[in-house]
Amino acid sequence: MAPQPHNAAQRAAYWPVPIARAIPAAALGLVITFSADHSARFGLIVFGAFGIVSGLVIAATAALRLAGSGARSFFIAQGAVTVAAGVLALVATGGGVQYLFLIVTVFAAITGFLELYSGLRTRGRFVASGDWVATGVLTAVAAIVFVLIPPGFRQTFTGPDGVPRVLDSAVVAVGLLGAYGAIIAVYLLIAGLSAKWGTQAVSAAEPVQPSEAERETSA
Repeated sequence: MAPQPHNAAQRAAYWPVPIARAIPAAALGLVITFSADHSARFGLIVFGAFGIVSGLVIAATAALRLAGSGARSFFIAQGAVTVAAGVLALVATGGGVQYLFLIVTVFAAITGFLELYSGLRTRGRFVASGDWVATGVLTAVAAIVFVLIPPGFRQTFTGPDGVPRVLDSAVVAVGLLGAYGAIIAVYLLIAGLSAKWGTQAVSAAEPVQPSEAERETSA
């Protein structure tokens, strides 16, 4: 079945939104992946920067691009919650691993619920509803995973080079935070490009209307 014209218009308005959201998420994943420091302080700093940038992007793109989606207010609220979480992380970077767990878990739980609700609320009425459901579920699962990690976890092991190392809850939490950023970035990028390509496919399939001169000549 060919895409409906109103779906093409929705895709045209929507596709920059997930791509813009993917940029700070990708930065979060890359910074954590290529950093040797996985301490709680480092986690709070990178999450704080991600939260502020990502929250502003979500709120701005929602205000500009989601006017007819039926979920704009929820995404603006989601952006505000994300910014608030980022600010709280940066104002107490010495709060320790329990504070990191608290901030990230509350952020993921609230924003995951808001995005999941937005997807369910607009199902069948907006082209991105399925993407929102998937992203909301991924974020909610991240909240559950952080709840399940024991804050006091600590395990000593010897690396391949024979040097003793420590795997603790901070290392696990920061690593999972980086993995979350990478997964969300890839998903959002695919969603944005799919929406853009879908718009182009609909445009290419539209019949070319003859010009007025061509119609007069044929008559």
